[in-house]
Amino acid sequence: MSPVLAGVLQLLALTAALALAYVPLGNHLARVYSSPKHLRIEKWIYQGIGADPDTEMRWPAYLRGVLAFSLAGVLFLYLLQRLQGVLPGSLGFASIDPDQAFNTAASFVANTNWQSYYGEQAMGHVVQTAGLAVQNFVSAAVGIAVAVALVRGFARSRTGELGNFWADLVRGVVRVLVPIAVVGAVILVACGVIQNFSGIHEVGQFTGGTQQWNGGAVASQEVIKELGTNGGGYFNANSAHPFENPTPFTNLFEIFLILLIPVALTRTFGVMTGSVRQGYAILGTMAAIWVGFVALMMWTEFAHHGPALQAAGGAMEGKELRFGIGGSSLFAVTTTLTSTGAVDSFHSSYTGLGGGITMLGMMLGEIAPGGVGSGLYGMLVMAVIAVFIAGLMVGRTPEYLGKKIGTREIKFAACYILITPALVLVFTAAAMALPTPGDSMTNSGAHGFSEILYAYTSASNNNGSAFAGLNADTQWFNTTLGLAMLLGRFVPMVFVLALAGSLAEQQPVPATKGTLRTEKPLFSGLLVGAVLIITGLTYFPALALGPLAEGLA
Repeated sequence: MSPVLAGVLQLLALTAALALAYVPLGNHLARVYSSPKHLRIEKWIYQGIGADPDTEMRWPAYLRGVLAFSLAGVLFLYLLQRLQGVLPGSLGFASIDPDQAFNTAASFVANTNWQSYYGEQAMGHVVQTAGLAVQNFVSAAVGIAVAVALVRGFARSRTGELGNFWADLVRGVVRVLVPIAVVGAVILVACGVIQNFSGIHEVGQFTGGTQQWNGGAVASQEVIKELGTNGGGYFNANSAHPFENPTPFTNLFEIFLILLIPVALTRTFGVMTGSVRQGYAILGTMAAIWVGFVALMMWTEFAHHGPALQAAGGAMEGKELRFGIGGSSLFAVTTTLTSTGAVDSFHSSYTGLGGGITMLGMMLGEIAPGGVGSGLYGMLVMAVIAVFIAGLMVGRTPEYLGKKIGTREIKFAACYILITPALVLVFTAAAMALPTPGDSMTNSGAHGFSEILYAYTSASNNNGSAFAGLNADTQWFNTTLGLAMLLGRFVPMVFVLALAGSLAEQQPVPATKGTLRTEKPLFSGLLVGAVLIITGLTYFPALALGPLAEGLA
C-alpha cells in the first residue's frame, strides 16, 4: 500500500468514527448541561466546596467562579512542584525552580500544557498524577462550561442568567470526561501504553553505559491529555514516545479522542438552541477548514523534492516510521487546530510550508474544531463577526439565532479576536528585539524566527506544542510564556461571558424574509472566509518573515 493511500484511508476511518459518535455524544452533552437533577456524587462535591448548584449566575458571577477556581489551581500546582523534593513518590527528583514551576502551573491550568522540562527527568508520580493529570480534567471542564454558558446566552431571552459555573464544572468532569477517559485508558493499556507506578530502572547495555527509564500512570494521563485537548506528555517525546503511543492504531485513536468532544459540541449547540441545523452549519465550517489543512499538509510533506525525499517517500525527517507521513500529518494538523499541543512528530523538522501550516492553524484561533469548549465559543464569536459583516453588506441590522448583534455585542467580539494576536506579536517582537532571548534559538534566519513565533503562538492560543528547536527553559521564556498562557486563556473568556450575558438579556427577534439564513451552506462559506481573512491575514507579515520565507527559499 502506498503511503498516500494509507494516509487517505486513515482520514476516512477517522471521519467515520467521528460520525458514529457525533449524535449520541452531542445529545448526551446537551442532557448533561440541561438536566435539573444532580447525581449523589455531585451533591457530595457541592457540599465539600460549599456551592449551591441551583443558584443561577449572571455573567460577572460566572466569570468570578472561573477565575477564582483557576487561580486556586495555579497556586496549588505551583506549591506542589515547589515541594516535590519532600513529597513521597518523587522518584528522587528535586523541587522545581520557581520560574519553571510558575510556567508549568500556568500552562496546565490554562489548558495549554506547554512543557519546558523533560517530563521523565523532572516530575515524580505525585506531581504527575495529583497535579498535572487533575488539571487536565478540570481545565477541560472549565472550557466546556464557558462554551455552554455562551450557548445559553443564545438560547435564553430576557434574563442575564447563564447557569451555575460550579454545576457545569462538576458535571463536565463527572458525567463526561471521567467516563470516557476510563474507557479510553483501558483501550490504550490493551494496546501497549504503560500504566504503573514503578521507579527508575536501567535498560540494556549501550555504548558508554546503560539507559534509564521510569514508569508511570501514563495511560490514564494520556487519554485525558488528548480527550481534554491538553497535550502535556508524560515523557519529553510526547506522543512520539512508544510508552505513550506505541502503534498506528493508538495514533489514530488518540487523534479521535482529540476531535471527539469539540466535534460533538456542535451538536450540543444545535440541540440546546432548538435548531440542529445551526449545529451542522458550524460543524460544516469547522470540517471545511480541517480537511483543507489536512490536504495541504499531506501535499507539502509528500511532495518529492530531491533524491533523499524521493527515497524516503516524502519528508520523513522528524517523523516516526511506525506512523509515516500520513499519520503524522493528520496528527499535526489536528493538534494545532484544536489547542491540544500533543505531538507525534517534530514540527520543526517539517518542510518550511508544512511548519507554516501548523502555525496558521493555531493563529486562526484553533476553532476547527478547536479545544474542548474553546473551539465552539471561538467559532461562535467568529459567527457573530460574520453576521455583522453580512448585515453591513445588505444594510440590515445583523441577527444571529434571533438575537440582534448591536454595538455592544460587536465590541465584545472584536476584543475577543484582537487579544490573542496582540499577545503573540508583542511578545515575539520583544523576544527578537532583546539580546538574551535570541540565544535560545537553535537555528538562525527564518527558521530561528519561526521557533520564537511558534512558541508565543502556541502559548497565547493555549496550544502547548513546540517547534522543537527553542530552548525555552530560561527565566525569560518561562515567565513571558506563562503570562501569555494565562492572558490568552482567561482574557478572551471575559469577553465571551460578557457577550453571553448581553445576548441572554435580549428579546428574540422573529425571522423575516430578509433574515440571513445562518443554517445554510452560504453562511458557512461566509464564515470560512471571515475566519481566514480576519484572523489569518493578521499574522501574514510575521508568517512572511518565518515559514513563508523558508518555504519559498
